[in-house]
Amino acid sequence: MIDTTSILTTLLPAIVVGYLLGAIPVAALISRKAGVDIFSVGTGLAGASNVKRYVGKKRGGTVGLVDLTKGVLAVAASILIGVEGAWVALPALAAILGHWKSVFTGFRGGDGLAILGGIMVAMFPVYGFIGVLVGVLVAFGGQKLPYTSLFSVVIGYATLAALVVNANGDLPLALGLGGLSALVLARAILGHRRRRDNDGVDWDDMDDAEGAADQRRYS
Repeated sequence: MIDTTSILTTLLPAIVVGYLLGAIPVAALISRKAGVDIFSVGTGLAGASNVKRYVGKKRGGTVGLVDLTKGVLAVAASILIGVEGAWVALPALAAILGHWKSVFTGFRGGDGLAILGGIMVAMFPVYGFIGVLVGVLVAFGGQKLPYTSLFSVVIGYATLAALVVNANGDLPLALGLGGLSALVLARAILGHRRRRDNDGVDWDDMDDAEGAADQRRYS
């Protein structure tokens, strides 16, 4: 259990720090410097994939790496502040919320897949790294398949969870991470469906639909 004093002196400050770290609009800043409003192109998300497609591969890679780092820092900061055990999941959730709804960009943001990867690594350094690595390999191996990015998160977390269970690790923390992963996946799926419905195409044709949407927007 956590008492009222601990909530006021550790948990709440960690949540605030987590949100502010997550809210740093890396994708928007990098894209703006290149002359692109990332919220007006493609998926409209401030994430590595959208930046990669509309700004450039190097900048997209930079965004992905920095977003992952934000997740690591949010968890590390909460631990330094004094948050322990599964309670770390709350500042991590705040970081994801900050990434989704950044106060610095009018409460717009990305889908949170990269920052979730950073959270995984920070919570379980070895198992998280392995899980993220497996997820990345799945994503690269199935680039032309539908649902690849979402499937990679499922496989990555499943790998981490299996390793934690096998090693009799911190199961409550792993379950908390599972809850965060489920939230990120659910929001990403709902976002994909909304864009699909708006453009009237199947998921497999989503890239073409995004391109068509851009043409309509700028015509």
